[in-house]
Amino acid sequence: MANSTFSVLFYILKNKLLKNGEASIYARITVNGIRKEFQIRRSIPTDLWNPDKECSTGKDKVAKETNVYIGTVRSKLYQIYRELVLADKVITADLVRDLYFGKDEGQKTLLKVFDEYNKSIRELIGKDFVDKTVIRYEGTARYLKEFIKIKYGWVDIPLNHLSISFIRDFDTFLKTKKKCGHNTAITRLKNLKRVIHVALENEWLGKDPFIGYKFHVETVEPEFLTIDELRTIMSKEFSIKRVERVRDVFVFCCFTGLAFSDVQQLKSEHIVTDNKGDSWIRKCRQKTKNMCNIPLLPWALEILDKYKDDPECQVSGTLLPVPTNQRMNAYLKEIADICGIPKDLTTHCARHTFATSISLANGASLENVSKMLGHSNINMTRHYARVLDQNIFRDMQKIKEQLNGLDI
Repeated sequence: MANSTFSVLFYILKNKLLKNGEASIYARITVNGIRKEFQIRRSIPTDLWNPDKECSTGKDKVAKETNVYIGTVRSKLYQIYRELVLADKVITADLVRDLYFGKDEGQKTLLKVFDEYNKSIRELIGKDFVDKTVIRYEGTARYLKEFIKIKYGWVDIPLNHLSISFIRDFDTFLKTKKKCGHNTAITRLKNLKRVIHVALENEWLGKDPFIGYKFHVETVEPEFLTIDELRTIMSKEFSIKRVERVRDVFVFCCFTGLAFSDVQQLKSEHIVTDNKGDSWIRKCRQKTKNMCNIPLLPWALEILDKYKDDPECQVSGTLLPVPTNQRMNAYLKEIADICGIPKDLTTHCARHTFATSISLANGASLENVSKMLGHSNINMTRHYARVLDQNIFRDMQKIKEQLNGLDI
């Protein structure tokens, strides 16, 4: 492999003799500074060993045969190395030794295992995984490939070479070279940890390199729109059709709390009418499979009505013309600039807006918001809870009414 260093050394241990008084001859393979030793099944009297020439100084037949054997072992090891270079394999001292002894069971490397995992989860998109999750794993694999090339000069790395220092160095690489924020880097590391667990489950790896590594996720205040900001976006006229469509999908999510993957797959079968004639969204979340029960507010119903005859929706069988998440987020930044809103608008910002400005700020209970968002437990919903000025003002008004007329 390019940039790898390789050497072979033969030596004896004078302080570790056999019963016949001779010392075993060892071969030491060194690849990129990493050593691996093994006995070559030959021994020699210690006084006949020349450490500089790595051979026997004897003149008899046994000595000559020993030197020929050492030469044969050396030639075979270099031949194995050359073949690995030509095959563009990840070369390690362990691999060269194993091939010398005829142990070639297929080398398990990190990127190969990662690629196999990514292929398996891509087949499960729409069942156990959403497209966004798979894209994130594939991105992590690309970052790992770049990191391994820069750090080691390799195209891949054997699983048994992974250690906690590899994890720490990759973390540093993500934050410095790839400019990832702390939480984004942690997400990438969690992707790597999942693939490592697959290797451990299949016994391709003996020790978990993440042992002793602590994840610390920083608390981030998610972005959300105020009612005034949402009203500004809703009332803005857009001359470009694609921007208008993205605005409508975003506003729909602000009034329903649907995540991107769920609004993208929203179909007529997910809209139900109760015995009072009110419309609801009843749909399992793509991510968690938890059921969402969301009453449709008038503004959301208007948007659905706007696109009921849309050709794109009729072809896809969905209720709204939703682009890819990447395009959606790109257009949302454009919308934020046009509307003069100094916030990082994303599809998830709409979900926060529904939980905070639409629901919690207007008196909805945390329990009901949790059910509408399809959360597994209420602790997940607390992440969205905000103490807004209007909430504080409303509570203080109640206190003022209670204290009215009280002589203090």
